[in-house]
Amino acid sequence: MFDKLKQLKQMRDQALKIQQQLQAEEIVVERGNVRVVISGDQKIKELSVGGISSDEVINALNDAIKQSQQLAAKKLQEMSGGLTGMMQGLGGGTS
Repeated sequence: MFDKLKQLKQMRDQALKIQQQLQAEEIVVERGNVRVVISGDQKIKELSVGGISSDEVINALNDAIKQSQQLAAKKLQEMSGGLTGMMQGLGGGTS
């Protein structure tokens, strides 16, 4: 049991490290007079159209991205729960 907890902690630490690395990365896309800078963890850092930027638009886009990520996580969790039940059912119900 302690080995599983240790493995879980190692996985969590690795996930946090990857998250920190993604936060430090930036992707810059320029199309015509539109410029977008987004971090590797999918947060918009800069958005300008014709050199004009709006913090309100950036905040709204970041909220939309966050909500879509939460929805995806919820769906994956639901799917994972269903798969766990199916796998237990395939095991014949023996523990």
